[in-house]
Amino acid sequence: MKIKILLAEDDISLGFIISDQLKSEGYTVTLCTDGADALKRFNEDNYHLCIFDVMMPKKDGFSLAKDIRKINQDIPILFLTAKSMTEDKVEGFKSGADDYLTKPFSVEELQLRISALLKRVQIVTETKENPIVTIGEYAFDTENFILKHSRFEKTLTKKEAMVLKLLCKFKNQVTPRDMVLNSVWGQDDYFVGRSLDVFITKLRKYLSEDANIQISNVHGIGFKLQVKE
Repeated sequence: MKIKILLAEDDISLGFIISDQLKSEGYTVTLCTDGADALKRFNEDNYHLCIFDVMMPKKDGFSLAKDIRKINQDIPILFLTAKSMTEDKVEGFKSGADDYLTKPFSVEELQLRISALLKRVQIVTETKENPIVTIGEYAFDTENFILKHSRFEKTLTKKEAMVLKLLCKFKNQVTPRDMVLNSVWGQDDYFVGRSLDVFITKLRKYLSEDANIQISNVHGIGFKLQVKE
């Protein structure tokens, strides 16, 4: 099985160098040049390790790591930064980093850090996540975007599936609105916000066969997928 790495680096030249080197080592690499795109990509696929630059446009590495930790507590996160100040390292670890590499660094050191982080999560990388999520009386196939009920079946659009998958991760908890917008659309503004409201309305309709399921608005914060067991 190939290890998938999400790399976010706004220095395009450095990003390509790191990406090409990691690919030559047998890794599958997705390269992003800003934090917002990285969060969106993270929600679209399953990764085994993240490598983030700290100073990036749209969303910095610290904010990106904090958002990803809300979704996944286990995935290793390695920061790349030109900063070596103690307070920056402390902030990095507080935001969810597992390791820290200060620029400039050697390719050999990067490879060793990656190998060490992957060894910590060996079981996780060898275990395939179950793509079928149970939501009350529904079965949600997260890989094929199919929502099934004994009286209903719907193939969701990619964005519908991404929104529902996020709501499922926070089932019976509040899912922050800005996290959904940034994870699915890669931005948080009025127009995509209106699109999200339309998607929530559609998901409510799709899930209406089960009276024990409700997607409620939490004013000023986000949404809550409530499922009575």
